[in-house]
Amino acid sequence: MTGSLDSQQRLREAGLRVTSPRIAVLEALDNVDGHVTAEQVRQAVLTRLGSVSVQTIYDILAALTAAGLVRCLETPGHPARFETRVGDNHHHFICRSCGRTIDIDCAVGEAPCLSPQALPAGFAADEAEVTYWGSCSDCRMHASGDSRQGKQTQRTGG
Repeated sequence: MTGSLDSQQRLREAGLRVTSPRIAVLEALDNVDGHVTAEQVRQAVLTRLGSVSVQTIYDILAALTAAGLVRCLETPGHPARFETRVGDNHHHFICRSCGRTIDIDCAVGEAPCLSPQALPAGFAADEAEVTYWGSCSDCRMHASGDSRQGKQTQRTGG
């Protein structure tokens, strides 16, 4: 029950009411490896609570994001993904093929870790969000296997 107590404390410290669905969502996010969609969170919460509406999940995720307990990654062509790793200005790598998303630690140091060339007077950057796009190792391996398969098919005529 340590996780639940920790979740309750984090919710209180963020100024949020402590409810079973909020605890379940926060712990579902804590217990996954990677970045999950709202539907994946809902499935995890369903196994714990038995029932929860899609709207409740979205409302909780929005509240947790606004409170700074959760980070929402919104990238073109992919569903929003959520994580509890917040406050350290890390970046992400996203596979164009499968959507796998991994954390990339900031290479330069402290936030914003990248500085814009020129900001208008009065503007101040406090965070930089970098997204690297490419192919994950599984998709690269699958693609190289497909190209070898194609060459064999061409050579054998079938």
